[in-house]
Amino acid sequence: MENSNSTIPVSKFLDLTGKTAIVTGGALGIGFGITARLAEAGANVVIANRTKEEGEKAALDLTAKGFKVKAICTDVSSEEAVKNLVIETVRDFGSIDILVNNAGVYPSIPVSKMTLEEFDKILSINLKGVFLTTKYSSEQMIKQGKGGSIINITSIDALHPSMVGLAAYDASKHGVWGFTKNVALELAPHKIWVNAIAPGGIATPGVAKLQQPAASGVDQTKMIEGFLAGIPMHRMGDSDEIGKVVLFLASNMSSYMTGSQIVVDGGFLLS
Repeated sequence: MENSNSTIPVSKFLDLTGKTAIVTGGALGIGFGITARLAEAGANVVIANRTKEEGEKAALDLTAKGFKVKAICTDVSSEEAVKNLVIETVRDFGSIDILVNNAGVYPSIPVSKMTLEEFDKILSINLKGVFLTTKYSSEQMIKQGKGGSIINITSIDALHPSMVGLAAYDASKHGVWGFTKNVALELAPHKIWVNAIAPGGIATPGVAKLQQPAASGVDQTKMIEGFLAGIPMHRMGDSDEIGKVVLFLASNMSSYMTGSQIVVDGGFLLS
């Protein structure tokens, strides 16, 4: 990221033309909202999605609008897959300037019913995946010598638990927030800014699935109704409301920010 410059016109602050962004889990929900906004701002965007079909469909939808978007099938918990993601992105677009770590899973399972395999899967995707993409993308950014921006999607659960059944998810998101702050210190000398966004309740296909009957015995519909009642704005957010904040952090609008976390929750944590 370039330093703040008072000679840059307002109309150019959000212009990402010539930059390349990777968005993990960028095909659906919050991820697609992020991908669409970065692409609209002029960035080349790589959707790193575990499901090939979803990634390719999202890329086709956006390229049809004239945006430069490509999907690369990636399991962020696999070191080899992440290395390949970086290699392919640089081969196709020449650089990596922005990394958005959005991929994550959030099955609702009480600890008493959770298996070790389920716990490991949540931590592998939500936390180890952030480590791997950050490690290899930042290596490329350092090599380029132009700085960059890394944006980690945490959750309000990185600050306060929202509901029963998300203990492993909460552990992973607390981990990502701690990781964000420490890596911000490490990468600042290279002009790579590392920040986080903590979404609250966002209406996505994943949240809709949570409302289906669960074998865990937790009444998800009642949980979500109770959650919604605690939002001062009296509504769930939408994916674009996270995409716009990512655009802010990926642009020169946030030129003096690193190691910060922006809460986007409709005021939920106030209650």
